[in-house]
Amino acid sequence: MAYQHLFENVKKGSRKLNLVSEETKNRVLNDLAAAAIESTNMILTENQKDLERMSPDDPKYDRLKLTKERIKDIANDILNVAKLPNPLDKILDQKELPNGLQLSKVTVPLGVIGIIYEARPNVTFDVFSLCLKSGNACLLKGGSDAEFSNLAIVKVIHEVLDKNGLDKDIVCLLPVDRAATQEMLNAVDFVDIIIPRGSQNLINFVRENAKVPVIETGAGIVHTYFDEFGDLEKGKQIVFNAKTRRVSVCNALDCLVLHQSRIVDLVELVQDLQKENVEIFADESAYEKLKGNYPENLLNQANSDHFGTEFLSHKMSIKTVDNLEEAIDHITAYSSRHSEAIVTESDEVADIFLKSIDAAAVYLNTSTAFTDGAQFGLGAEIGISTQKLHARGPMALGELTSYKWVIKGTGQIRA
Repeated sequence: MAYQHLFENVKKGSRKLNLVSEETKNRVLNDLAAAAIESTNMILTENQKDLERMSPDDPKYDRLKLTKERIKDIANDILNVAKLPNPLDKILDQKELPNGLQLSKVTVPLGVIGIIYEARPNVTFDVFSLCLKSGNACLLKGGSDAEFSNLAIVKVIHEVLDKNGLDKDIVCLLPVDRAATQEMLNAVDFVDIIIPRGSQNLINFVRENAKVPVIETGAGIVHTYFDEFGDLEKGKQIVFNAKTRRVSVCNALDCLVLHQSRIVDLVELVQDLQKENVEIFADESAYEKLKGNYPENLLNQANSDHFGTEFLSHKMSIKTVDNLEEAIDHITAYSSRHSEAIVTESDEVADIFLKSIDAAAVYLNTSTAFTDGAQFGLGAEIGISTQKLHARGPMALGELTSYKWVIKGTGQIRA
């Protein structure tokens, strides 16, 4: 393994991190927030090198782009992580056995967390902050699209660690070549868990090729079902916000599912989307209703490829259904189990939908844009888990820990 020495160093760093105090970790995070602001011009210069290699029309361009305002927001997120409660050394269970043994179930770090991500340089800051606070070392494998940005950010992190006397190997950025990815996926002796952040293709690749345990996060094929009992004014605002607030994020709306009886309200339901030049791919029923009532250059007839697609852009599909069961069936067939919503005033319909839909986050009469660790009051997040083992939904500090049993005795032996 060409990169085994790097993996070994990160593993050693993770052991040293177990002995670092909460006070020191918080000091590092506060220093990093300040350093991020001070290094803004350098980071933006490197980020521009990455941007020049990508078309502005690429859905990943917005995620790749850093600005002074975004770096300021990142710095604030780092400060917020520093203020969060320590997730380690929490006693989850405690008991004394009849033989006098004292048992404690205590939260501990996962160890070494490997992150594979695409054109998202903010992830470099986010992952390090959360990993440091939760006592984990991090092995970063960014995409070539963000190579210069990630190198600049890790340089700032290493300088802050050095200033505070901590081992710089607790965060390692691997080269962008494919060989590094393949070795990381197979580094079972050095990496405890891998979290892919990016497209469904990336997640599928990691899941199919990794020997290290994987937590699937990121890909969001998101639906909102407007029911026959839906409030039109609520629906208009929810659909507009879920689709246009920020189109390149995983909780953005991809498919509007519409009860056939509300086809009469479709024009009004989506009319505000044209202000943001949202391109619609509508099934036959919806297309006929919107034809002549929605800009011709933004209206298309849908084909099967437009359902089950994470657009990450100003595009959206519309599917009409005859009843609630058909809506649930459609969402189940195409969902990535990230975030799904219903707009209805019927308590009975809402109850059936919320219980039947298998997703990390299910919403009633509100926008899916809220699927976010900070919005959930968890602070920053490392990703949105769409699976069921270990963690589901926003993965914040608590989800970056495991536990172990600590047993204290006074010389007992087992008969």
